[in-house]
Amino acid sequence: LLRHFFSIGFWGLVNNAGISTFGETGWLSMEKYEKFADVNLLGSIRTTLAFLPLLRKYKGRIVFMSSIIAYFSLGNGIYSMTKAAIEKFCDALRLEMKKFGVRVCIIQPGNYARSTKIQPPVSAEEIWNELSEEEKAVYNKEYVQERANFFNSILSEGSTNGNEVVDAMVDALTSPAPKARYMVAKLKEKALVFVCALFPTIVMDSVLSYALSK
Repeated sequence: LLRHFFSIGFWGLVNNAGISTFGETGWLSMEKYEKFADVNLLGSIRTTLAFLPLLRKYKGRIVFMSSIIAYFSLGNGIYSMTKAAIEKFCDALRLEMKKFGVRVCIIQPGNYARSTKIQPPVSAEEIWNELSEEEKAVYNKEYVQERANFFNSILSEGSTNGNEVVDAMVDALTSPAPKARYMVAKLKEKALVFVCALFPTIVMDSVLSYALSK
């Protein structure tokens, strides 16, 4: 298979780099927002633009690592923001590249925190110490601890079968008819995406608010 790829030139590009963190909107600095946008979004765009001439020439494949978090957020809005932006970038690119025979695919993993280690457990103490005085005046340590415990419980439920995501990436690169989107997630995660994508926003907000209050 590799011999076939090399014989036809530059075939596939996988934009897999990504970082994640936890924190409500006002808890995070502007510098952190800029860093996440630079790595998760602009990094993929820079790499894509660099290899686009070769991918057009050899009618190759471009694979982007998104996430079901592109549809909703449960404490990591900064990560959701970058993944939602990647989705829109890919939607535009997929249509534009169709005339060149270049396929653009998106991988949308569910919770694989335990297998990828993209997000380590969060420390309420560290979060509190990094808060501005303005934020400390609004929130208290107990609230921060509750949010940290909630987020860590989600991380602990992550799948350890990271090979499922790798299999989707391989299929996107090698299948004669690759999918535009590969959602690799548990049934309850897919159900949540369905609610967020198709139901009115008030329904989505109610579901997510209930989850956050548990």
